[in-house]
Amino acid sequence: MTFQVGSALLDACALAVINRSDAYGYSLTRSLKSVIEVSESSLYPVLRRLRNDNLLTVYDVSHDGRNRRYYRVTEDGKTKLAEFAAEWRIFKERVDKIFSGGDDADGINLEIDSGEEELSDGGIDNE
Repeated sequence: MTFQVGSALLDACALAVINRSDAYGYSLTRSLKSVIEVSESSLYPVLRRLRNDNLLTVYDVSHDGRNRRYYRVTEDGKTKLAEFAAEWRIFKERVDKIFSGGDDADGINLEIDSGEEELSDGGIDNE
């Protein structure tokens, strides 16, 4: 894939997958790999950050003599996921307008209010 996945989008995708069903690291990686490029080793820091932010909780389940650490979305995580989903819809709609050449595509501001990742037309010559 040409487009890089930033940390906020990776957080949102991980929360979305885990929200559908509790998951352990490898199963989560497989689910995400079907859509975006992500390695298991890059996903564990994301899971740790989401856990530290109280967006995920963990529990262990014995499987074939080993423990699997499962992740579950907390109530705070569900709230954050809803915020991510709302921001994604706005961002996607604005980018779609640019690609489709919509009436208001010139000078469109893609900044999302969260202050995370900002895109704007700053410095772009539209002539």
